[in-house]
Amino acid sequence: MTFHLGRIFVFPIKSLDGFSVDAARITAGGILEHDREYAIVDEDGHYVNGKRLPQIQRLRCVYDPDVREVTLWEQGQNSRSTFPLAERGGLGRWLGDFFGFPVTVRHEPRSGFPDDRDAFGPTVVSEASLSAVAAWFPGVDLESARRRFRANLEIAGADAFAEDAFYGGPDERRPFAIGAVQLLGHNPCQRCVVPTRDPDSAESIPHFQKIFMEKRKQHLPAWADARRFNHFYRFAVNTSIGASEAGKVMRVGDPVRLEPA
Repeated sequence: MTFHLGRIFVFPIKSLDGFSVDAARITAGGILEHDREYAIVDEDGHYVNGKRLPQIQRLRCVYDPDVREVTLWEQGQNSRSTFPLAERGGLGRWLGDFFGFPVTVRHEPRSGFPDDRDAFGPTVVSEASLSAVAAWFPGVDLESARRRFRANLEIAGADAFAEDAFYGGPDERRPFAIGAVQLLGHNPCQRCVVPTRDPDSAESIPHFQKIFMEKRKQHLPAWADARRFNHFYRFAVNTSIGASEAGKVMRVGDPVRLEPA
């Protein structure tokens, strides 16, 4: 395989906008530095995210270069507010006003706030796969597909769904490497309702999940392990990164290779 890492995306506040970087350091907790290191939670400690609240997808945000401040605004509005991430009280109050109920913003820079505590590492997909999926839905382009599926690592130079080689059979962890960083591929990622919605308006595409499942099954590579699909609303690969990789840096342009099992 002659793949290489084409893009790296981090999403500092879980469920909000991310941004691309040229390089990312691996933390002691096995995540990309700054990825999902903040999370919005309600008074019961439950995540406030796109699965629960479609309106969160109307929030836009940008960060300063050192990810010390965040600026937020609602899609289509001119008013913007900037908050320091070291002191999150004001940010929590602004978000609470937007949602209509009290929230707080938690911080965990070492391990972040992954959805899957077993496969806690970055999600991996190929650019060709995103382009293929975008073509299944009129009006969806590559950038929209990126924002809908929110993968961390985008592989270039690969065929569509080449990332399906990065997981194996049930209970198998398939080793692969990106540059000097060793990863384990766990499983094809089970998707939620978020990709069905436009990333700006939060409007849903009718029958998105049904269409996706039909097309995904049709285009599953012949060599992929179909046992990993209890349904076909799965896309991109969940991973983990071991403690031995802490401090290593992953860079755009790094080669991507499967390792011997």
